[in-house]
Amino acid sequence: MAARIDHLVTSGTFSLDGGTWDVDNNVWIVGDDTEAIVIDAAHDAEAIERALGGRTLRAVVCTHAHNDHIDAAPALAAATGAPVLLHPDDLPLWKQTHPDRLPDGELADGQALSVAGTTLTVLHTPGHAPGAVCLYTPGLSTVFTGDTLFQGGPGATGRSFSHFPTIIESIRERLLTLPQGTVVRTGHGDSTTIGDEAPQLDEWIRSGG
Repeated sequence: MAARIDHLVTSGTFSLDGGTWDVDNNVWIVGDDTEAIVIDAAHDAEAIERALGGRTLRAVVCTHAHNDHIDAAPALAAATGAPVLLHPDDLPLWKQTHPDRLPDGELADGQALSVAGTTLTVLHTPGHAPGAVCLYTPGLSTVFTGDTLFQGGPGATGRSFSHFPTIIESIRERLLTLPQGTVVRTGHGDSTTIGDEAPQLDEWIRSGG
């Protein structure tokens, strides 16, 4: 059975640098009727587990470690037995939310994650966070960008652990080089395509974030 992408929106809060904001997060599930990978276990482990519908969860993959993307990861892992995977450069952020529970494994640039006959390649895309990653699956013509790239521009870089020139370099070198028709499935909000976002790069640079 061919792999597919299921989409769930969960709601909660994002907290960093002393501020807290209400947010809606995209949770992406890649798999078939028997197994799946969850990308960003946000806010509601029970809702994500229901969306899995009894499928075997192979991994909980974190695009980065801001609390709104990882707050439900330990509970989902405990309920399913799946490992939580995070790029090690984001451990300082992870420990702000889960000081007593480390991730189970590391993500590395170029690493291949396989599920339901499709492969997701890890792209290290720092800038929004030091250990931010995107997941590219050419078989589904999709890249999951977390908070690195949105419809209309790069992720925020105005808070600690972030850096605007770095996120622009990540987007330019790692994302805009993908096929133009690649669907960009983001951490918040609507999806877009590489082809729709690429022409705006110079404008983003002029805006300075």
